[in-house]
Amino acid sequence: MSKTVTRTRLAAVAAAATLVALAGCSSSAPSDKASAASCTPAKGKVTLQYWNTVPGMDKVVDLWNKKNPDIQVQTKNISNDQYGTLGNALKAGKAPDLAQVGYDELPALRTQNAFVDASACSAATAAKSKFVPWTWSQTSFGGTGVFALPQDTGPMALYVRSDIFKKYDIAIPTTWDEYAAAAQKLHKADPSLDITFFDPNNAEWFNGLLWQNSAQMYSYSGDKWHVTVASDQSKQVADYWQKLIAGKLVRTDLANGSTQMYAAYQKDQIASYVGAAWGYSMFRDNLPKQSGKWSIVPMPTWGANGSSGDWGGSTVAFMKGSTHLYESVKFNTWLNSDPEALALENQLGGLYPAADAGLKLPALSKGVPYYNNEKVFDVFADSSRKIDTNFAWGPTQKTVNLALQDAMAKAAAGDGTLTDALSAAQAAALKSMKAQAIPATAGK
Repeated sequence: MSKTVTRTRLAAVAAAATLVALAGCSSSAPSDKASAASCTPAKGKVTLQYWNTVPGMDKVVDLWNKKNPDIQVQTKNISNDQYGTLGNALKAGKAPDLAQVGYDELPALRTQNAFVDASACSAATAAKSKFVPWTWSQTSFGGTGVFALPQDTGPMALYVRSDIFKKYDIAIPTTWDEYAAAAQKLHKADPSLDITFFDPNNAEWFNGLLWQNSAQMYSYSGDKWHVTVASDQSKQVADYWQKLIAGKLVRTDLANGSTQMYAAYQKDQIASYVGAAWGYSMFRDNLPKQSGKWSIVPMPTWGANGSSGDWGGSTVAFMKGSTHLYESVKFNTWLNSDPEALALENQLGGLYPAADAGLKLPALSKGVPYYNNEKVFDVFADSSRKIDTNFAWGPTQKTVNLALQDAMAKAAAGDGTLTDALSAAQAAALKSMKAQAIPATAGK
């Protein structure tokens, strides 16, 4: 399972509290702008601080240090309390030069002026061509600035028990309408069989579904945020899953990655899984006896809309206070676009790269034995290139996620609907932004 997504879910409450605490000095938009002088190379040896949560990243840094004696990097793993540690360091004025930050956390920290704009460095702006387009769009603000470089992603796809679909002579669905029809056929053929499960406590997963349908949760214009969590596109997704839940065609009692989830798959009670690229190892490592029974295909689409969604992933951000921007850009670019570095990060940390060069790694170009030797990473690479570049996270995303999960859990238990959950999350976002003096208005 993705280390990034696991960290995100476990740190949700702590992160929300930390970022709200930081908001006492918030503004509607970042004010930092790196000057040209700040990108001047240092005259002597430099030591950079890089904080992250990825297993094995110290070995990747060792590789850099051996090759670059004048720019040494010290790494610190902050996986136990990622955003709490960063928040405390920022308040104390002791932030590292570089830090791993999830895409969905960038706006919140950016609102607190936690980053420095690296666009003064030509190497930073030139790096744009090295990354999958949607990932780059996440690292700027309103299309301007370079506050981070993309690192890893979670493009989504559909995992299917092809043997179960074949057993009941049901075609692998390519649209969400076909998916709903398949759910009915499977359940009718075997009442103990569901097509998938809906985890009401997993807002990050649900956000990926919204992203696929071009549901703009936030936008920024006219010096204020426009909050559209409960947009028509979002409601379409919510209504769809609400019908599956009401029809008892999906399980709602399973948490993603839980022992109970694997037990349900082991007993052939669930026939598919809507997941991200990092999930390929979940079934391989936890259900080895089902080798050869799984396939990975493109995520079902909304009619002619061939877009996909993302679940998880991180950037490496340029943190405020760094006095070595030139060197930080140089290391950050190597870390996230050099094939040798990317291969090591994938091997040791399981990162699915955001760089185009990473999608072509030998390890990601081979057939995977567990999945019938299918080249499953080709599916994820194609998915990544079909992710909407206009999607934006907001400065109170954690508040939205927590409100969304609370209301989705109630809806799954029969108290309200998923559409109600969207409205609750939107109201929570606006209330939180008002409390933080962040200019915002409800959009459509």
